[in-house]
Amino acid sequence: MPDILKDYFEALERLKKGKPTNVPKGTRITNDSVSLEAGRKKGTIKKSRPIFSDLIEAIDAAAKAEAKHRDDMRERLDEAKAEAARYRALWEEALAREVSLLKQLWDEREAWVKERAALTGGKVTPISKTGRM
Repeated sequence: MPDILKDYFEALERLKKGKPTNVPKGTRITNDSVSLEAGRKKGTIKKSRPIFSDLIEAIDAAAKAEAKHRDDMRERLDEAKAEAARYRALWEEALAREVSLLKQLWDEREAWVKERAALTGGKVTPISKTGRM
């Protein structure tokens, strides 16, 4: 294997491991990103050059594996978002029940105050037992 290909394959391995040195971490694996990681210019890996055929196959395989991993991560993220939305809906339903119960309690208290006022005539003052002995 020529030295030039060795640099490209090492760059591809660094990108696969997620530890690039010349491109930002998380860069998608493409022919151009491998070129840049290897310290070359963008577009140096061309399909028309037979020397790069094995490298291009390796890059394509790595890109497919990376895409599958990203799809798996996207699926997990979507599942987590759906679960969070479900729990938020449950929480909002619980809050609605609590508010409804508080309103019912308030209405019952108001009705009790009116009933008590009607029974006592509204002018009766309660006698405290603490003042008597």
